[in-house]
Amino acid sequence: MACQFALQVIKGRWFTVFASFLIMAGAGATYLFGSYSKDIKSTLGYDQSTLNLLSFFKDLGANVGVLAGLIGEVTPTWFVLLVGSAMNFAGYFMIWLAVTGKIAKPKVWQMCLYICIGANSQNFVNTGALVTCVKNFPESRGVMLGLLKGFTGLSGAIFTQIYLAIYPNDSKSLILLIGWLPAALSVIFVYTIRPMKVVRQQNELRVFYHFLYISLALGFFLMVMTLLDKTITFSRAAYAGSTTVVCMIMFMPLGIAIREELALWNLKRQPVDSPVEVSIDKPPNSVSEIQELDSFPPNSSSGQEKKAQTTASCSTTTSCCGDICNKPERGEDYTILQALLSMDMIILFIATFCGLGSSLTAIDNLGQIGEALGYPAKTVSTFVSLVSIWNYFGRVFSGFVSESLMVMWKVPRTLMMTFTLVLSAFAYISIAFPFPGSVYMASIMIGVSFGAQLTLLFTIISELFGLKYYATLFNCGQLASPLGSYILNVRVTGMLYDREALKALAKKGMTRSSVKELICIGAQCYRLSFTILAGITFFGALVSLVLVVRTREFYKGDIYKKYRVDV
Repeated sequence: MACQFALQVIKGRWFTVFASFLIMAGAGATYLFGSYSKDIKSTLGYDQSTLNLLSFFKDLGANVGVLAGLIGEVTPTWFVLLVGSAMNFAGYFMIWLAVTGKIAKPKVWQMCLYICIGANSQNFVNTGALVTCVKNFPESRGVMLGLLKGFTGLSGAIFTQIYLAIYPNDSKSLILLIGWLPAALSVIFVYTIRPMKVVRQQNELRVFYHFLYISLALGFFLMVMTLLDKTITFSRAAYAGSTTVVCMIMFMPLGIAIREELALWNLKRQPVDSPVEVSIDKPPNSVSEIQELDSFPPNSSSGQEKKAQTTASCSTTTSCCGDICNKPERGEDYTILQALLSMDMIILFIATFCGLGSSLTAIDNLGQIGEALGYPAKTVSTFVSLVSIWNYFGRVFSGFVSESLMVMWKVPRTLMMTFTLVLSAFAYISIAFPFPGSVYMASIMIGVSFGAQLTLLFTIISELFGLKYYATLFNCGQLASPLGSYILNVRVTGMLYDREALKALAKKGMTRSSVKELICIGAQCYRLSFTILAGITFFGALVSLVLVVRTREFYKGDIYKKYRVDV
């Protein structure tokens, strides 16, 4: 009996959610770049432009997930997770070997390749875990996406606690940690995450709120530890204790999964009174229904209507790239090309280019921003942790809050994206024109807005274009992010930083060849570049308002009606 129940728990949908939480908590290694970028820059002798080029390839790998999406369409989930696991370990392990000097100094293109491969692994994790959970809980996709991406947002702070306990004050070993730990998590849960039959429980939303409370407790604990670490010097034993608490909180969702499976177990053991008839509408394209059309008189109005409905239904059965011009209504299943060539996706692309491109630029430069403004190294790591923690709050609350606003007052989810873009624009202004405590405030604002943009982007794509090809579409939807990162980070921010650094050298009568590492000190280092970022992000907010106008009628309806089969 106990073995049967344990087997049900492991095979159940709720255990899949728990396993996905752990896997997604290890899928945010790219957000720790600011913690170890200084080691790469100093040990390999890079200038800021080269470091930003490396950062661009990180963002490119992290956001170009079309291959992962296409592989996920034709292969089982376990294969997708194993590929991501292998790529994660291979990429970051090679970077660790290079930084620690265990191999000859790689060429720049080799380092770019290593970090691109390592970062690209998170797309396989997203496709394997995130897409599977959304399809298993389609009517709760907003809160599900918020929770899953929220755990990814917390990963930076979680990894920081773990590495301080295992490798105290050795940021080079952090690279090794983010190489083997996420890979191990994917391998452990590789067979438990899989698509299942959608059976909605009446208390489903309440269960997700319980998951939310646990994740909030984890987020607050990590935030307290981050702030205390700024003022108190902890011993290795103290970090070990805090890491133990983190692990205990992260395993609490397992208790909820067991509780829900126990309720289902008891329900199955109860005697069934009488069968309940459930009526489910199906597309009128079966042979019997087509034959039924012939029973109508040729000029019958009901026959004409039936034929029209049948024709429309049959026309929706297309290949993943077919029927480009005849797009369905919003919320129905688009083909890949129908979605990519739609005006809604083009608007999302522009808004993502401006918003996520600017956010990635700010996050990747946090280490150098703190250095330029004279903050100590320990405080700079605090900025990175603050971004990670508030990134989590942005992801979680954007899912729950936008879902509540949409259900209660029919507020378009796209409007919340506009607000997050405006918020990030103010954050960039506070960095361009710094004042005491401005970087702390900017770190929080950037974290919230960046996390919210990701959750909202993935949820909006699933709502506007359906779930049939979601694995590919959500990976295509974030392609604008690495493009924005390259232009704004490498071509704008990095070049302007180096220009200011060279000016400072010239004033001292020195040239670039006189120093190994090009460093800029002062508020002027990022003033012009972050003023540009603020302007571009505000433009993205204006563009997103166009999508708000286009989708306001869609969000006034019942967008989840097609998925609603209560059991």
